[in-house]
Amino acid sequence: MTQHSHPVGVKRNKFTLANFIHDSRSVGVLLLLCTTASLIITNLPDVGLAYNGFWEKEIPFLHSLHLPHTVLHLINDALMALFFFQVGMEIKRESVIGELSTPSRMMLPMISALFGVIFPAIIFLTATKGTIYQAGWAIPAATDIAFSLGILSLLGKAVPYSMKIFLTALAIIDDLCAILIIAFFYGDRPEFMWLVGVAVCVILILLVIKYLRNPLISRVLYLSLGVVMWYFMYQSGIHATFAGVILSALLPVNKIPAYEKTLVFPVNFLIIPIFALANTSIFINASAIANLMSELSMGIILGLFIGKPVGITLAVYLMTKARIIKLKTQPNWMLFIGVGILAGIGFTMSIFVSMLAFDDKTLQDTAKLAVLVASTLSMIVGYIWLRIATKKRQEAENEEDLVSEEIPAH
Repeated sequence: MTQHSHPVGVKRNKFTLANFIHDSRSVGVLLLLCTTASLIITNLPDVGLAYNGFWEKEIPFLHSLHLPHTVLHLINDALMALFFFQVGMEIKRESVIGELSTPSRMMLPMISALFGVIFPAIIFLTATKGTIYQAGWAIPAATDIAFSLGILSLLGKAVPYSMKIFLTALAIIDDLCAILIIAFFYGDRPEFMWLVGVAVCVILILLVIKYLRNPLISRVLYLSLGVVMWYFMYQSGIHATFAGVILSALLPVNKIPAYEKTLVFPVNFLIIPIFALANTSIFINASAIANLMSELSMGIILGLFIGKPVGITLAVYLMTKARIIKLKTQPNWMLFIGVGILAGIGFTMSIFVSMLAFDDKTLQDTAKLAVLVASTLSMIVGYIWLRIATKKRQEAENEEDLVSEEIPAH
């Protein structure tokens, strides 16, 4: 076996588990694999029904305890609370010490995210006007952080760092909007007494954080009270995953890194892939394909694929024209549109809202399939668009360098 020499200073990229876990593309790749696997298994003649039935299987003793009692509900109501806890920590860190920590930094991604939520909702409501589908108005409103940043990172250093920060901040605020929408629009009518229990848990957690100095006991009590708060939230009628957001909001910023380090593997590489496997068990037949032309499907696809980039780009345009914000350089509209297209990758949050918006499984599956179609379109078109945009930008910069070299210095 011959040895190949490598130039000095050039390191060969070796695949290691540690590198894979910390690579921003890895979660997106894993989600894509899980979704593809789930769709294939569901539609295999012999095992499809059994696979789909597994996720709907009831767990009897949980039902008697008034807890989520199917495998699917356990994933969506209990395990996803940890995902929302992780998202909540990210929102808190960025709003206290990160990219959203000052009004000037927050303004551009915040207004862009709001436009990126409102425009898809308007398109969806217009497409589904006068139908029973209007409850799904928030399905095209969300952006999947893992997928959108994963696709953007495939372009490497060709995309300016400022655009990566913009998309990250945009997706975080977008997630916050989705969380608030879920809490206020997709829960049952709140039960006051259970909400009192949630409030008591919040007070006790604050006291533990403020007065308990022993780190181990403090952490155990903090997490134990978090579980109790989740139970009260579940019983209250507000979606139980919101407990994860409240728990993260109470956590001091200096303690966030320790919790993030503990959660990054189980959330990104166990919970989210399991969520994808469970929630994309969709039967694709002639009826499902025909349903892609329904008002529900068209509202979702147009909302994500058209509404997102239009809303986000329009927000940036209006703010720069009105001089509400001042960018360091002239805005590259091709890049902003490209980022807007990537923001149309709904996936995790959009599928999650699809489950909450409709009780009918056929409508849920139609909505989820439309989300997958829109997200795939946004991935492919967004990547190609940004590839072309960054190439043109590089060519323009090279031309400027040549011109500056030809002009003699005086």
